[in-house]
Amino acid sequence: MDQLVDDMELSEDGIRLYGPAAFEGMRRAGRLAAEALDMIAPHVVPGAVTRDLDDMIYDFVKARGAVPATIFYRGYSHSSCISVNHVVCHGIPGPKKLQKGDIANIDITVVLDGWHGDTSRMFPVGPVSKRAERLIDITYECLMRGIAVAKPGATVGDIGHAIQTFAEGERCSVVRDFCGHGLGRVFHSEPSIVHAGRPGQGPELRPGMFFTIEPMINLGRHDVKILSDGWTAVTRDRQLSAQFEHSIGITTDGAEVFTTSPQGLHCPPYNR
Repeated sequence: MDQLVDDMELSEDGIRLYGPAAFEGMRRAGRLAAEALDMIAPHVVPGAVTRDLDDMIYDFVKARGAVPATIFYRGYSHSSCISVNHVVCHGIPGPKKLQKGDIANIDITVVLDGWHGDTSRMFPVGPVSKRAERLIDITYECLMRGIAVAKPGATVGDIGHAIQTFAEGERCSVVRDFCGHGLGRVFHSEPSIVHAGRPGQGPELRPGMFFTIEPMINLGRHDVKILSDGWTAVTRDRQLSAQFEHSIGITTDGAEVFTTSPQGLHCPPYNR
């Protein structure tokens, strides 16, 4: 078939393509995920307990007829990942209290009417250092440069190249161990979106693809290690790491972002 049908899933080289009704489902799921981050923003303050923030996210999502995708995913038991300072991703909410000067990434995926909305944002905890501010700004710019090249005919390598060249030009490094991913009716699928690469390499982008772009950028080296809990990834050199994530869909002439903040809180500078 050469035409997308409403809400019908097509397979081409193992990559799912979706039609107009699916775009509408992704808009609703993406908006809810962004609204959950908007809700939590005023509560990311010195003294906040990450487990309490996670509970608030759970209550917010459930009250709106959705569920957090991460609960019971491969044994995970929380509604979000909260990654602080040198934690690259998959930080587990718990008794940890946020301190003034911390930077925290909160990553949320909701399932609404069967569609996944996946997004993450950086939150400065009170005033933060200039180095931390700079890292947050660079990481957000990496995300937006990746989205800017996402259009039909481009490749996954084009996205990675746009992110890598900017980050390394700013004397930062790109984490290679984790990547963006396809999503839609399923949480993780093809294509894998590596945030470093060469132009023209990898799968070609086609209308109807849904995936995340979620660069993790480090102030130091790109090397990471996984802690004994099996989830938490940290920088080996303990330098700061930051991440932003959007869920997008490829349209006939570019990309639609599903997870833009309704309150305009998705990009820095904010809460400074």
